[in-house]
Amino acid sequence: MSSESISSTDHPSRWPIGSFGELFAVALPMVLSASTQSLMHVVDRVFLTWDSKEAVAAALPAGILFWSCLSLPMGTVSYLNAFVAQYEGAKRPDRVSASVWQGIYFALICGLLLMIPAIWSNEIFRLVGHTPEVWPLEATFFRWLCLGGVSAILPAALSCFFSGRGQTVVVLVVNVSSVLVNAALDWGLIFGKGPFPKLGIAGAAIATNLANVYAVLCYAGLLYWYSVRGPYRFWSHRALDRTLMTNLFKFGGPSGLQMFLDVAGFTAFIMMIGWIGPNELAATNIAFNLNALAFTPVIGVGIAVSTLVGQRMGEGRPKLAATSTWKGFVLGGGIMVICGTIYVLFPQVLLIPYALHAEDKDFAKTKEIVIVLLRFVALYSFFDAMAIIFGSAVRAAGDTVFSMVMTCACAWGLLVIPTFLTWKLYKPDLMMSWVWCSVYVTVLGFAFLGRFLSGRWMTMSIIEHPPVVEPPERLATISVSQALSE
Repeated sequence: MSSESISSTDHPSRWPIGSFGELFAVALPMVLSASTQSLMHVVDRVFLTWDSKEAVAAALPAGILFWSCLSLPMGTVSYLNAFVAQYEGAKRPDRVSASVWQGIYFALICGLLLMIPAIWSNEIFRLVGHTPEVWPLEATFFRWLCLGGVSAILPAALSCFFSGRGQTVVVLVVNVSSVLVNAALDWGLIFGKGPFPKLGIAGAAIATNLANVYAVLCYAGLLYWYSVRGPYRFWSHRALDRTLMTNLFKFGGPSGLQMFLDVAGFTAFIMMIGWIGPNELAATNIAFNLNALAFTPVIGVGIAVSTLVGQRMGEGRPKLAATSTWKGFVLGGGIMVICGTIYVLFPQVLLIPYALHAEDKDFAKTKEIVIVLLRFVALYSFFDAMAIIFGSAVRAAGDTVFSMVMTCACAWGLLVIPTFLTWKLYKPDLMMSWVWCSVYVTVLGFAFLGRFLSGRWMTMSIIEHPPVVEPPERLATISVSQALSE
């Protein structure tokens, strides 16, 4: 065990550096926070299922198309977490605050640009070719989400000030309260309860936008408090910083492009599923919705790994960064295994909320399809954890170009194009489409594991003048057995 490892005295946490305790302290709030975000989407879909089959079928294509538009700026601004973590590790609070400000400026500009696609929402979904009962609802949902673009991106930028410094409990509290606000507004705006009009699928989108505004106000209040006290002097570092903005584009840009290409691939996949029919589209929607119950908490672990890797790289301790990554994989992989078991053994229980008030006579057929699709989800979930955890680690160190190229190659080379060719050369087949989805996730997981094991990320940095603690000859990737023994 390295001399500077888990007994460091300058670490602010009561947990030793590189320990499971440190990982849990950072990851648990992020897991709960991400789970509440996943729960918010589940609540949306459950309410829309109660509203109509067409509404729940329309929500996924419209929502994922919006995420295709949102993913590039969202992925870029979310990379601020790595900047904040590395500057925090290097003990440079002035650069922490300045980094967040660059994210705020970037979020405002991109949020305004996101409103533009709302103008052509009807034309976009008419061209997609879904049924006349579905595409107008898709256009409505998409239009309202686009109009809330600023409120969608800003919370991601503001939350990085807390998540990158390890104050993940703050993010948890804001997200949980935001989910509660969203659920209450969903109930009122979708079904016309209380003082609200009955808006159906439009109400779901408006509720999401208002919940995001609430989150922005919470973070703004907390950051104002930090601006008048403590070492960060947030308000004093509000100037536009060309160096930081350039670095945000240099490292965050490929990260954002990766997210865009990944989401765009899934968007194309979902659009093709919609050509089969509303039952298959609704089933795919519900399956991905339930998949999010496992996927989203592991994203929370990935954010924690990104934070710890960033802080250790900022301190010049890449070996400890590897230790935290392996422990993050144990945690994330364990979550996926447990959830995969539930998908296979108890699918009927998971579908109870969707069927509770669903009046659609065809829901029984949709339910049968979902049960089969959940087996695919269970199959690829563990490999999804590999992609999330090891991908988070290498990106936090600055290895974003590899992540972008590999994700693009897998999403389009193993998911979209093979699915399209299968449909063209054989026939539209839901099960074969999901086979390609499983292949895509599995290959991507092993690709990021291989990149992590190569150790190239351990010599990278995204901040100027990083400290060097470990000599080059010690930059060999730590094994999983070594990581778990420390």
